[in-house]
Amino acid sequence: MKRTAALLSLLATLTAATVTAGCGDTAEPAADTVSLLVAGTPDELAAYRALAAAYERATPGARVTLIEASTAKDLMTRVSTSIAGNSPPDLFLINYRNYGQFAVKGALAPVTARLAASAGLHEQDFYPQAMGAFQWRGEQMCLPQNISSLAVYYNRTLFKQYEVAEPAAGWHWNDMVATAQALTRDASGRTVRAGEPETAGVPVAVHGLGVAPELIRMAPLIWSNGGDIVDDPGAPTRLTLDTPQAREVMQDFLELPRIGVVPSDVEVEAQDYEARFAAGKLAMFVSSRRVTTAFRAITGFDWDVAPLPQYRTPANILHSDAYCMTRTSANQDAAWRFLEYALSDAGATLMAKTGRTVPSRISVATSPAFLSPGTPPARSQIFLDTIPALRPVPTIATWPEIEDATGKVLENAFFHGDPLDKVIRDLDAATRTVFERGAASR
Repeated sequence: MKRTAALLSLLATLTAATVTAGCGDTAEPAADTVSLLVAGTPDELAAYRALAAAYERATPGARVTLIEASTAKDLMTRVSTSIAGNSPPDLFLINYRNYGQFAVKGALAPVTARLAASAGLHEQDFYPQAMGAFQWRGEQMCLPQNISSLAVYYNRTLFKQYEVAEPAAGWHWNDMVATAQALTRDASGRTVRAGEPETAGVPVAVHGLGVAPELIRMAPLIWSNGGDIVDDPGAPTRLTLDTPQAREVMQDFLELPRIGVVPSDVEVEAQDYEARFAAGKLAMFVSSRRVTTAFRAITGFDWDVAPLPQYRTPANILHSDAYCMTRTSANQDAAWRFLEYALSDAGATLMAKTGRTVPSRISVATSPAFLSPGTPPARSQIFLDTIPALRPVPTIATWPEIEDATGKVLENAFFHGDPLDKVIRDLDAATRTVFERGAASR
């Protein structure tokens, strides 16, 4: 009986000491407890758990309460509602395209002074492109965990099988389209070309290319062609997709389904681009570094990455997530100590080994922890070579709404063939008032 009572007492003690991710607690947190809200795949969330555990081992008495969101959208909802309810996490990890709405509301605690006084972190430790994306009204609002860009993931086995040259640095958009045509095949391995009578009605087993019809996929190509997506990157009031440079890119992009090198909307609905590539049904797939962790589980073929194609000059779009500290957090000192560890060589190395991110910390990005010799992709250096050509989208409170609005128009145009002039008019109509609200809040 005494043994049973002792066991029950021990279980009660352990239960009281355990903080379940995402659950509230009426007790006051310990002075060295910090809550962190993140989103990700199971592999990514496992990496954050490992990071939290490593920090706790390295910092006696410290504790990290990890709050796990299922998706980026779920994370945004949780951040918004928790800030509105005056119960936000101490820290959250967010993409720079989404953080503007919280900076505008004054919901974030700037870290400029803490960074300047830190013995462990220094501004020059990080790529300036990522740091700049999280600066607001002269303050460093958040510290970047990663810096990524778009790349072309490609199935090396298919390239070798059909004797197609692998993509090289400096390749043009037209080169990518021609490569996609050469690799679009039926089940017997024959080339399938749209408009050719001998392959009319023949089901495509492997499409040459997968790319989502989104503004953030078109933007770097427009920049490469000498155009821009907005009238003023610093204070945008409208899209500028009616210029000759932007029109050329959009026309080329929207013609991909008519050329026959991309899967249809029905096919994508049944199996998304990432899953299709992993299944060997796409020869090439345009995405950021985030898919690497999943692709490392591929055993049926060899794969690698290539640079994004260009028009006139190299250009790419910044992908970066950062740790942001909430203004009303009562544990800002503890949160900062966690950040110093998470973004140190030790913490950044741990996250780099997942393969999911390109570290924002230069010393780790240029180390074997990220470049990972012997582990795909073999050409990880491409992500570092691209950094000088990275550009961010504008930081305004309503940018996520602009992406949503343009995504609906572009998806319909991509799969259903709307005329270019109509697409440009529809994009402007769908976003003009959203830009106005963003300008007003700034």
